[in-house]
Amino acid sequence: MDAQLIAFTGVAAGMVALPGADFTVVVRNALASRTAGLATALGVAGGLLVHTALAVAGLAAVLVTMPILFRTVQLLGGAYVLYLGISALYAIRRRVSEEGRAPDRAPGPEGAKGPEGARGPEGLGRALRQGFLTNALNPKAPVLFLSLLPQFVPDGQPPLPRTLLLAALVVALALVWFSALALLVDRLGRWLRRPRTARAIEGGSGVALTGLGLALVTGPLLR
Repeated sequence: MDAQLIAFTGVAAGMVALPGADFTVVVRNALASRTAGLATALGVAGGLLVHTALAVAGLAAVLVTMPILFRTVQLLGGAYVLYLGISALYAIRRRVSEEGRAPDRAPGPEGAKGPEGARGPEGLGRALRQGFLTNALNPKAPVLFLSLLPQFVPDGQPPLPRTLLLAALVVALALVWFSALALLVDRLGRWLRRPRTARAIEGGSGVALTGLGLALVTGPLLR
C-alpha cells in the first residue's frame, strides 16, 4: 500500500472540492442543462491538465520566478472571472426586465435555458470554454502544483513517472467531482430552476465571480 499516494489523494480531493470560481461556473451552467454542466466540468478538468502538465514539465517554475509574466496571468484570469460575473448579473437584470413584461412562468426542464442559453453545440462549446478558461487562467494553480507535487515523490524514485501519476490523479478527481456536482444540480433542477430560486443562484454566482475577479485584478501579486 502506497501511503504517500493515499495521502496525496486526500489532499488533492480536498483541494479540488474547495469552492472557487470553477465550482460557481459549473453550478451556474448546470442550471441550464445537464450536458452544459458536464461540458463545463470537462473544461475545468482540461484546465487542470494544463497546470499539471506545466508543473511536470517544470515550466511552472519559470512562471513563478518571473513576476511580470505571473502578474500578466493573474490579470488575465481576474479579468475573465470578472467578465463572467458581470455577464451573470447582466443576464439577471435582462431576465427580470423580460419577466416584468410577460407572465411569470416556472420553466420546466425543456424550457430552462439558463445562463446564456447554454443549449445546442454552440452553447455546449461555450460551457466547455468557460470551464477551461476559468481554471487554466487561475494564477494560484502553478504555485500550488509546483509546491505540492514534489512533496509526494518518494526518495530514490524517478520523479517524472511519479509526478505524471499524481497529475493524472488530480485531473481524474476534478473530472469526477465536477461531473458529480453538475449531475446533482441537474437532479435538483426542478426546484433550482424555479424563477426566484434560479435568479437567486445566478445572482449569487454573479456576485461571487465578480468579487473573485476584482480581488485578482486589484489585489497584490500572488506568490
